[in-house]
Amino acid sequence: MKKILFLTIFFIGLLQSNALFASKTILPKTFKEKPHYAYFLDFFSSTDILVHQKAIDHISENWIESDEILLVDTLYFIKDHRIRRQLLKILEEKTTLKNRDSYNTWYATIWNKPATYNNDYFTFKAKLHSFIDHKFPKYFYQRAHQSLIRLDEVRWGGVRQDGIPPLRNPKMIAANDAKYLDDSNIIFGIEINGDFRAYPKRILAWHELFTDTVGNIPVAGVYCTLCGTVILYKTKHNGVHYNLGTSGFLYRSNKLMYDQKTQSLWSTTLGKPVIGPLANKNIQLEYLSVVTSTWGTWKKAHPNTKVLSINTGHKRNYDEGIAYKSYFATDKLMFNIPKLDYRLNNKDEVLVIKNPSVSDEIIAIASNFLKQNSIYYDKINQTPFVIFTDKSGAHRAYFNEALVFKKYYPHKHEVIDQKGITWEVHENYLRNKITNTKINRLHSYSAFWFGLQSQYPNLRLVK
Repeated sequence: MKKILFLTIFFIGLLQSNALFASKTILPKTFKEKPHYAYFLDFFSSTDILVHQKAIDHISENWIESDEILLVDTLYFIKDHRIRRQLLKILEEKTTLKNRDSYNTWYATIWNKPATYNNDYFTFKAKLHSFIDHKFPKYFYQRAHQSLIRLDEVRWGGVRQDGIPPLRNPKMIAANDAKYLDDSNIIFGIEINGDFRAYPKRILAWHELFTDTVGNIPVAGVYCTLCGTVILYKTKHNGVHYNLGTSGFLYRSNKLMYDQKTQSLWSTTLGKPVIGPLANKNIQLEYLSVVTSTWGTWKKAHPNTKVLSINTGHKRNYDEGIAYKSYFATDKLMFNIPKLDYRLNNKDEVLVIKNPSVSDEIIAIASNFLKQNSIYYDKINQTPFVIFTDKSGAHRAYFNEALVFKKYYPHKHEVIDQKGITWEVHENYLRNKITNTKINRLHSYSAFWFGLQSQYPNLRLVK
């Protein structure tokens, strides 16, 4: 987190540099006369006090409701106290926002009423952020009719494109060679076609994304540290492979990815593009299960597992609990969302159950509840399922038509049904030891409560 905050301050400093704003932009000149939104950019493109004053006068005299979000976005990057005082005066005169409040309060107020921005906001957003990274304009320019989410809720997260470097085809090592790991370390475990992998949280928190081929399936594992979400996606959809990366932007504190070919922005939780040329193409990646467990528990269950090597090619402090230490230590958010739901603490972990091929229903089940109920039954879209939870806190969900299970023995990887029949617990299925009948996994993943609820306000919570 310290690195992100440092980079945020660094890039805000760059935004004040006239030399940076004199750099080339990829955006074409589409207006013969200076557009209204351009006056908000004058505070960065010029050091001339007269230019600044003209911009202030123009904004005040030609104020329209859609200027509200432009003014807040502008203030976010301005450090000049003289300019800030005058813009804050306009903010209080022209809006209901109070200049003594914080950015999070301003944004929340704007987000909790109907959007007022017009199509020019896409161009403004592109130009404003082009001064940070020349790749950023591609996300927003000429995207007014290619957006499935509110653009005013898309915020810069403090880094450039892939500024949090993804791990591409990372080096994996045998379990016995992972001397750097302690049994209590948190890992994210996956299995595809008999290929078992473990990705330690202490490493993945510094990279937030890996792309690889696991069990001959191209995948991307996405870890949004801010919202606690760990999701594994198949990156091939209808024969097309999407090479995903970290965009540098957030939507409701959730990481937005991008694909390298079209520079469309993708929702981490939805697994689909939400801004850009792919947004209306009915693309949704298939997701697979990720188990959050401890290294000792996972290794004992899967001794042949591979695990991420600490030699990632990047210099980071990969000690347990270092990355985002202060963020994880409190319930406070770094980037706010429109509205908090206090049924759980913000960063309480929930297990996410959804079956998007069948319905839009979403179920969030509190991890603390599942730890107290090691065998739990429920239905999604009238389809029954069962969840088994072991002492490490690992949750595994399986489709379940009519079986009732009486005992769960995690150390044996077995469950006993009401008829006394033993079923083996595998990552992707349960197997009847007598008949060899298999029951498939219902894919699931873990997330922080606030991050999931902000994406799915109408979800069902079990706690």
